[in-house]
Amino acid sequence: MFEQIACILSDLTEGEVKATEITRDTKLVADLDLTSLDVVNAIVAFEDEFNIEIPDDEIKDLETAGDIEDALKKLVNE
Repeated sequence: MFEQIACILSDLTEGEVKATEITRDTKLVADLDLTSLDVVNAIVAFEDEFNIEIPDDEIKDLETAGDIEDALKKLVNE
């Protein structure tokens, strides 16, 4: 699952950050320089990729790639 998350995030950086450089501690805004629109696009991509819906109130808590993985694992297993 993390590899898919890293690939989606890497795509949003337009190749500036390789998927292999992304760790659980990678911060979406500070490390990947994603804009708020990029984050929204990432959420949509994750929802499509994993066939889930991320509740709006949980999105604000997704600061790192690890946060995303934890949230997606929880939602996929529900």
